[in-house]
Amino acid sequence: MAVDPLSRVFSALADPTRRDMVARLAAGDATLNELAAPYGVTVQAVSKHLRVLEDAGLVSRSRDAQRRPAHLEAAVLDLATGWLERYRRAAEERYRRLDDLLARLPDDIDPIPPARPEEGASR
Repeated sequence: MAVDPLSRVFSALADPTRRDMVARLAAGDATLNELAAPYGVTVQAVSKHLRVLEDAGLVSRSRDAQRRPAHLEAAVLDLATGWLERYRRAAEERYRRLDDLLARLPDDIDPIPPARPEEGASR
């Protein structure tokens, strides 16, 4: 698995089952069995997915009597959000510059130049 925290987060979120688990944990803590319920896979498979999320720092597990609920560490998502936001702002700036350029173009320019007769064509 990747070493840097951002790569670990993106790697963990690359799997649709893990993304779904993160979405479900955003609504509240859940046990392994509760997380496994909607999937057609074994509890062991869900446990492996949960371990990947834990290794990325996205999920922590605590002990509540006999239960070990998983908890979403939403602050770790800020790492990915900050990275994505930087590139979103850059893309928006490029679109803003394009909009400014297009706004400065005269309205009476024909966007499609007339076809030129081919050279050497017979008349």
